[in-house]
Amino acid sequence: MNSYHRKILLALLGCVLVGIAGAHESRPAYLQLQLTDTDTVSVLFKVPARGNLRLGLYPNLPDTCTVESSPTSYIVDNAYTERANYQCDGGLVGKTVAIDGLSSTLTDVLVRVLRPDGRTQVARLTPSAPEFTVEATPSSFAIATTYMLIGVEHIWSGIDHLLFILALLILVPGTRTLIWTITAFTAAHSLTLAAATLGFVHVPQQPVEAAIALSIVFVASEIIHARQGREGLARRYPWIVAFAFGLLHGFGFAGALTEVGLPENSIPLALLFFNIGVELGQLAFVVAALLTSTLMLRTMRRIPHWLATASAYGIGIVASYWTLDRVLSFW
Repeated sequence: MNSYHRKILLALLGCVLVGIAGAHESRPAYLQLQLTDTDTVSVLFKVPARGNLRLGLYPNLPDTCTVESSPTSYIVDNAYTERANYQCDGGLVGKTVAIDGLSSTLTDVLVRVLRPDGRTQVARLTPSAPEFTVEATPSSFAIATTYMLIGVEHIWSGIDHLLFILALLILVPGTRTLIWTITAFTAAHSLTLAAATLGFVHVPQQPVEAAIALSIVFVASEIIHARQGREGLARRYPWIVAFAFGLLHGFGFAGALTEVGLPENSIPLALLFFNIGVELGQLAFVVAALLTSTLMLRTMRRIPHWLATASAYGIGIVASYWTLDRVLSFW
């Protein structure tokens, strides 16, 4: 398959992603259980919301737990947040906590269990596995597996990150240049992910998210310019542009990881495997996109020449909307 056909077919995939992006951005729910030595459990639960409507998800603690006071709740930034304190006779260790309503949705729930000694258990609940058991001693294997899956899920559910990578695949000529470009993007976001997560760099998250959307607009415009015979910086030196914008995307990954939190006694392990998960998810997307374009080439008799330009405009329009929406959220 020549480079031109690869770009055209990747552009078709771009149209599909634009449709998904225009429909919604998936967000997981979040449950935090703060344990104490007195068997008191502080519960923080956040679920996605639109206006005054929220997902019908509810934490279900064991029957040995009784609420101490009326829960407090509020909706801020499209998220419903509820806080409550429970008294659980005998504590929660060895007992099962579930999320009612999860099996009938398409979202996940990220769970953190904080203990008085600083040890943290992390779990990821899905519609097919809506409950977990509170462990006495969280294992390193469980932490590594959970954070790797969270990393994979974040890159696959982050349509903005996927659109940026896809735009690079459409723009960059030649396999060798593409490998260098993806490598530069990976190196850059790995650096800022580690620096921000470990506290060496502090960047406001909302401007970062707006800048990430703007980076997609830039690459989409470069695709259009290249189609018009005007090669820009991203076309001539794609690895430099990928590295520069990769630094921004790394801060975005760090923001997602901050929401989940890191286990106090296993920060390096959790950070390493979250980053591995992001890289695995990114690599899987690149391979899937290239394989899809190859299979489509074998089945499609005629490929529209205008498809690459149309998808670039679609990507640019969606990313422009994200940019304005995210800027207005903090302006």
